[in-house]
Amino acid sequence: MTGKKFFRTPQFVALIWLCAIVILWESSAFMIADVLQDKMAAIKLPYLHTVLLTIAKNFPMLIHACAITASRAVLGFLLGTLIGFLLAILMSLFVSVEKMLYPYLLLSQMVPVLGLAPVVISIVRKAKIGPFVIPASDITRVIIAAYITFFPVATNMLAGLKSVDSDKKKLMFSYAANKATVYRKLMLPFSLPYLFSGMKISAPLAVTASILVDSLGAAEGIGYNLTYALYTGSYQIFWASVVFSAAMGILSYYLVVVLERVCLPWKPVQKGNGRKNS
Repeated sequence: MTGKKFFRTPQFVALIWLCAIVILWESSAFMIADVLQDKMAAIKLPYLHTVLLTIAKNFPMLIHACAITASRAVLGFLLGTLIGFLLAILMSLFVSVEKMLYPYLLLSQMVPVLGLAPVVISIVRKAKIGPFVIPASDITRVIIAAYITFFPVATNMLAGLKSVDSDKKKLMFSYAANKATVYRKLMLPFSLPYLFSGMKISAPLAVTASILVDSLGAAEGIGYNLTYALYTGSYQIFWASVVFSAAMGILSYYLVVVLERVCLPWKPVQKGNGRKNS
């Protein structure tokens, strides 16, 4: 790869953005701490290098907390994706079901998660599966993550199913294909990009939902670290947890992007110069 081509790659653009964020963070911290001499500078915005040192010192603890939160977020994300997928198919099959369900789906999204999570926490009880006891906080994480996930998946998948050209469907029916065959060979493959679009929206939201439940009633996880650090005045740990929380959300998005490229190798990839590469 020549130097001229490298400057047009997404990797170079990402590097530029990373450098800009680092410079902006360090200069803002310098302005607050050294120019304005704010005594609360360590709370408002510490230097990035001190946050990175804190991460290095507490890396095993932070990784363990992220693993706890991420594992529950993944379960909720998978459950919500399945529910959204099935709802979309059901609504595409029966117009009456769509007219009946869609307003309630919209209404469900009007309930703020911050208000819903404490209600779910108060209702859910720990579950016992054989010798294993699942804490109520873990079940709540999964429920809230699934609740956040299902709506974007359902609406995007439904849009994909509705976007299939009617002439193609008529052609398949003219060859005596039944409805199951039409869905399996035409409509579902056509709507998969829409499904992944919904999943890319939902993945970071599922992580955020799991972190929120951590902060409300869990005994471990990255959200618990955030709350505990605030109560104890461990602001370096707080900011280190914030960085890890952001990294988890970004990573969840790109994991779905990678999964999309694996599952849909035929989908054109949008390049930085606006052209498409098949």
